[in-house]
Amino acid sequence: MRDGHAYLNRSAQHLADKMIEQAERLGINHSRGNLGEHVIDAGASCTGGVEAGLRIVEICMGGLGVVSATLDTGKWPYSVNVRSSQPVLACLASQYAGWNLSHEKYFAMGSGPARTLARVEPLFDEIAYREPEAKSSVIVLETTTPPPVAIVEKVSKATGFAPENLTFIYAPTQSLTGAVQIVGRVLEVAMHKAHDLKFPLGDIVDGAGRAPIPAPHPDFLKAMGRTNDAIIYGGTVQLFVRGTSEAARTLAEQLPSHTSRDHGQPFADIFKKFKGDFYAIDPHLFSPAEVIVTAIETGDTFRSGGIHEAMLKQSLD
Repeated sequence: MRDGHAYLNRSAQHLADKMIEQAERLGINHSRGNLGEHVIDAGASCTGGVEAGLRIVEICMGGLGVVSATLDTGKWPYSVNVRSSQPVLACLASQYAGWNLSHEKYFAMGSGPARTLARVEPLFDEIAYREPEAKSSVIVLETTTPPPVAIVEKVSKATGFAPENLTFIYAPTQSLTGAVQIVGRVLEVAMHKAHDLKFPLGDIVDGAGRAPIPAPHPDFLKAMGRTNDAIIYGGTVQLFVRGTSEAARTLAEQLPSHTSRDHGQPFADIFKKFKGDFYAIDPHLFSPAEVIVTAIETGDTFRSGGIHEAMLKQSLD
């Protein structure tokens, strides 16, 4: 795995500082919390928008992703595009929402490079990245309210940084900002599923993905359903991997969402079927609709899955 000197936390902090400088332009609010932490509301009590969402995707990826929005042709032409030449670090070490930050009735999963400092997740037994030079950090929360004092203290203790050196960014799923930052995980979910499939992480050397931006919805369940369906039924990912053609072919065949037992229904309906138990849903559902895998040492490319337009119409329209 290429640890290098990626400086995930330093890069993310620079991007977060730029968001604060351009808060009015981005339609976001910046304040200081009770312990002196920086708090960025990117869509709860403010408008936010597509640009704010794209900035958050970049922050979540620790500055190791190139993120944009494009307007193309088709029924859902407005899409988020992401790519990274260090997808293991960008997506798994940083972007993945793997840090459970709960206290009493408050619940959120933490994303961003602060996870690399806390290292409280089993995933970091496989990711050797260290950043001793970091002096501050950023964490992203998909929620409607800023973190309570207990969560700020938890993050401060785990990272070793005083609260004033931490930046918390939050946006609800129901906001346009939230929709963009969730759909911007299209490459990350492919990386996470590849890890679940036991594909060697060090053999994934480059990747890119795209998924349509759904309209936000004030109802949480509908908003969550739309953002998940945009990836599950409308996402496309290409990975470049080392190794044999057979390994690349197998990965391509196993990676798309259609391999899941729960595929074929809108995500909101699946969520209801399992009575709101997110962890009862087949984890292999959380992957792109269409996958392309290229074996860079043999020149062979394999494709599997496809965009499910009928399901997108049912969910996004």
